Amino acid sequence: MPVLTRLIPSPVVVDIRPGALDDLASVLFDERISHSGKIAVAVSAGSGAKLRERLTPALPGATWYEVGGGTIDDAVRLADAMKSGHHDAVVGLGGGKVIDCAKYSAARIGLPLVAVATNLAHDGICSPVSILDNDAGRGSYGVPTPIAVVVDLDVIREAPIRFVRSGIGDAVSNISAVADWELANRVNGEKIDGLAAAMARQAGEAVLRHPGGVGDNGFLTVLSEGLVLSGIAMSIAGHTRPASGACHEISHALDLLYPRRAAAHGEQVGIGAAFATHLRGDRAGSRLMADTLHRHGLPVVAAEIGFDVEEFVRAVEFAPRTRPGRFTVLEHLDLSPDRIREAYADYVAAVSG
Repeated sequence: MPVLTRLIPSPVVVDIRPGALDDLASVLFDERISHSGKIAVAVSAGSGAKLRERLTPALPGATWYEVGGGTIDDAVRLADAMKSGHHDAVVGLGGGKVIDCAKYSAARIGLPLVAVATNLAHDGICSPVSILDNDAGRGSYGVPTPIAVVVDLDVIREAPIRFVRSGIGDAVSNISAVADWELANRVNGEKIDGLAAAMARQAGEAVLRHPGGVGDNGFLTVLSEGLVLSGIAMSIAGHTRPASGACHEISHALDLLYPRRAAAHGEQVGIGAAFATHLRGDRAGSRLMADTLHRHGLPVVAAEIGFDVEEFVRAVEFAPRTRPGRFTVLEHLDLSPDRIREAYADYVAAVSG
């Protein structure tokens, strides 16, 4: 009988530990990503300057490029600037906007991307997607998975704590996203990739149930690994379904309806995940999720991120329009504003008691 296998798009290197940044040059050389040392390094104009000063002696052949922002135009400009440099690879060194721009730019000029995360705000560090602002608001652009991922926990600790908290919300939301995927399978027969679902769910469960806190290396390692596994799960599935359900629809709606007031991505999807879990009738799961978010200092109700009840109800009603064709508990229940308001009041009472 033949043994059937499949190739899984994933990084050749995942280095998560204190001090990992100091070995970046060795990773590039030892893994044959860049023998010549001619790499393009994309950094932010702000915090990237300090890291550039630290790494320049170890990367003498590197050319440094500042990322202007997080728009599609910024990414195209970055690609245009890099394309004549005869580089072996692109290193995206920074937070989500820098890495998303670098991923898109590297794909545009046909070079592998090494993601070096300086914060853990969301699962974009290893995902096959770049989230970039455009004229219509915000778009998701398919890109290759990074060839390597480096997370230096010492650097992570230097970033504002809100970035770690945001990553926690994004990782935990996987549990709700996979539950929505399973709902779509039961109701509509949507195909589920079992490996992608298992990987995404277990990444979320590991963060949800870890007893440590945001100051522990053990917890930060599990969170980093969870965000990497979320990205790989999306690569396996070929879409964002393993990590994006009603939780992300609600977050996208808040971004679109209240663009100048939106909170951190992980804060919004965390609330969205706990509320969506409540809507699916899993009250114990919703309470556990809310308790975990609260323990790590994340919000669990809309008022904690500056939205009143009516604004949140409007966002939930609008949410299905942000991902046409995606089926979640929101599309399944198709709640009226009054029903959403009732369900949200019930949710607030359940998680606040």
